[in-house]
Amino acid sequence: QVQLVESGGGVVQAGESLRLSCAASGTIFSINGMGWYRQAPGKQRELVADITRSGTTNYADSVKGRFSIDRNNAKNTMYLQMNSLKPEDTAVYYCSAAIRRRSYSAFTDYWGQGTQVTVSS
Repeated sequence: QVQLVESGGGVVQAGESLRLSCAASGTIFSINGMGWYRQAPGKQRELVADITRSGTTNYADSVKGRFSIDRNNAKNTMYLQMNSLKPEDTAVYYCSAAIRRRSYSAFTDYWGQGTQVTVSS
């Protein structure tokens, strides 16, 4: 079994920062791409940022220059540093990872349960 657990969400004021963490645990042989997604009320889930195993990153235009994604392959963890937060960043943030459980397994996408980020104006 594999679990992804997010932490670090909370309530902040506009302009402040938060750092989200995502920890993968369970039977894991390797993790390929990882990413952060978010879903605001009444909106579809959208990609915030993702990162390959080698560290290549990709960001949504709305967060470029404010958010930074990184990962620790040895610890099976991923992070999202969010600076200069805006009210429109308010959403539930989910982490996702493509995980191979055994050497002969295919990669499967797993999702965390989400962590709420609320930015007040």
